[in-house]
Amino acid sequence: MSGFERHSAGKEARRVLPGRGWRPDEEHRQDTLRRYLGAVAAVSAGQAGEQPPRPKEPPPRRQDKPASVAPHVRDVMSVPAVSVPDDTPFLEIVRTLSREHLSAVPVVDADDQVIGVVSESDLLAKAAVLVAAPHPGPIRRLREHRLYDKSDGETASTLMTSPAITVRPGTPVADAAWLAARSHLKRLPVVDHQGRLVGVVSRIDLVRALVRDDARIREEIESRIIRHGFLLDPGAVEVTVENGVVSVGGKVDGSLIPTLLESIEEIDDVVTVSNHLTAI
Repeated sequence: MSGFERHSAGKEARRVLPGRGWRPDEEHRQDTLRRYLGAVAAVSAGQAGEQPPRPKEPPPRRQDKPASVAPHVRDVMSVPAVSVPDDTPFLEIVRTLSREHLSAVPVVDADDQVIGVVSESDLLAKAAVLVAAPHPGPIRRLREHRLYDKSDGETASTLMTSPAITVRPGTPVADAAWLAARSHLKRLPVVDHQGRLVGVVSRIDLVRALVRDDARIREEIESRIIRHGFLLDPGAVEVTVENGVVSVGGKVDGSLIPTLLESIEEIDDVVTVSNHLTAI
């Protein structure tokens, strides 16, 4: 991630939690959010036609490793997906969201096609009007016409937001993450080529797919870079990873150190590399 992207992502992360005290793990959570937003920014740049930086030549290897395949929505989505029929009454939708601990749920027709999404916000509009003054004046109704339009709904089809923003199982995770971020959605229904509901993917699913944890980063460094890329004894090189920051120590051939560090820096989700290697 460039310095500008890191600065912008940091501003966005701070904006998400205005005035809220940091928990003991908040620094790690904010770093994860910055890395997620950085991945989204990279997708945005690609869609805008910007050319990504030219990749550096990898170090020579004796054993070829198949290129990693970018994850798709089908790899991280949840199935089966919770949904409600279009004729579901207001109170039953409330019970469904409460029972399933959800903030929104897809609305499907008789053919299981997604026709909209009903969220807590949609339900709050009706609930708010139910407890408001029984005869609001014309000015108030004009100012809050959307709220009062929602209040007239009794079923999912009249309360939902439509059309629904959906993704396909074959959509790359990076594209789905960009869509979720741009649309400010926590969950995206996943539909087949006929628009039928096949699953749902949440923002945390996308985060986990885009941002690997420290253990997986360390595993790739030790396996792909140290053991297979440079044919080094893993016991001779000590690797630690904390919040994406890699520390490398040990004794290796001095001529290999620059290329070794460069290879580690190019790994996805590595924030920076701290060099503690000793040349022999």
